[in-house]
Amino acid sequence: MDLNWSETQTVTRRELRQWLDENLARWRAGIGVERSGDTREGFAQQLLWERRLYEAGWSAVSWPSAYGGRDGTLWDWLIFEEEYWRSGAPQRVTQNGIQILAPSIFEHGTQAQKEHLLPRIAAAEDLWCQGWSEPNAGSDLAGVSSRARRVQGGWVLDGQKTWTTRGAFCTHLFGLFRSGPDSERHRGLTYLLVPLDLDGIVVRGFGRLDGDEGFAEVFFDEAFLPDDAVGTDVVLGEVDQGWRVAVSAASTERGLLRSPGRYQATVASLVALGAEHGADAAMRRRIAAAWMRVDAYRLQTLQTVTALLDGRDLGSEASLAKVWWSELDIELHEIALDLLGTDAELEGPWSKGHQFSLAGPIYAGTNEVQRNIVAERVLGLPR
Repeated sequence: MDLNWSETQTVTRRELRQWLDENLARWRAGIGVERSGDTREGFAQQLLWERRLYEAGWSAVSWPSAYGGRDGTLWDWLIFEEEYWRSGAPQRVTQNGIQILAPSIFEHGTQAQKEHLLPRIAAAEDLWCQGWSEPNAGSDLAGVSSRARRVQGGWVLDGQKTWTTRGAFCTHLFGLFRSGPDSERHRGLTYLLVPLDLDGIVVRGFGRLDGDEGFAEVFFDEAFLPDDAVGTDVVLGEVDQGWRVAVSAASTERGLLRSPGRYQATVASLVALGAEHGADAAMRRRIAAAWMRVDAYRLQTLQTVTALLDGRDLGSEASLAKVWWSELDIELHEIALDLLGTDAELEGPWSKGHQFSLAGPIYAGTNEVQRNIVAERVLGLPR
């Protein structure tokens, strides 16, 4: 693995840094007070930003240009992430489509699905939320009970999805539904692509204590899903074989959803915070140790990308990464709150960031489940 960037990659980084510095300032000047992307006003603001990214070719840098990308590789994606978070740009409201659904389309989709869906995802025309969790099926994804019944010309959907991030604002949902007559656990699941404006679908948003309002639960009551409801086939992969698609999507979410660039930016802010508040020797040691863990995560991600480009599946390594980044996020914010003391309540980003970080070991599969996966499938320990 070569840790040096090529001349072309260095030029890409320089061009991106300049573009971000110029265009972030213009976007922020045009929107007034910037809101969280998990509020209705902030989501609308950030759609304007997403369209700027797309028009400049930065929306999905590792995709082929025919699908709305920049003909780059995963290395270019890493460069993008490092520069994006360094610039202070907002968290992207299209990440479910670009980082979770799209890799599954590339791996399991038909040519028609790729040609129709991917450009619309890159351009933020179709806004996707994830329909996996249910009231009785969270980390145990194989426990889903929502059903899809095959009928002439499409599917009839019944059931409920919940904890749907930004579901209150999105136009489409991707998710698992039980479709086989003897469907049980991993068998008889179909991965469906669903517009949320169909008759029989109700999206009910619910606010959070921190003021964000994008979370939603989605109800399906005899909702008819035409075979071509998304402009192409609504089944991703094979009928009754949706588990294979879900596993690849979950690996992407757990392994690459949180890039090291995000934590490099956070720890850089933490270093600056320590200098500003005169951190003592013990606190400086904690900050230095956190910086080293962030860099270790960066190196581990470089190894992961190398493996993917060599054609190797992420597999259970994704579970290791998920435990790493989720607990690292908590550590960084706890150090900041300890450093700030009672002033932490006045430092909104650190306080809110800490609240959000506490959910990290829960979403994308709880860390308890991830540790079991690592124990059984990586270390070969008995159940």
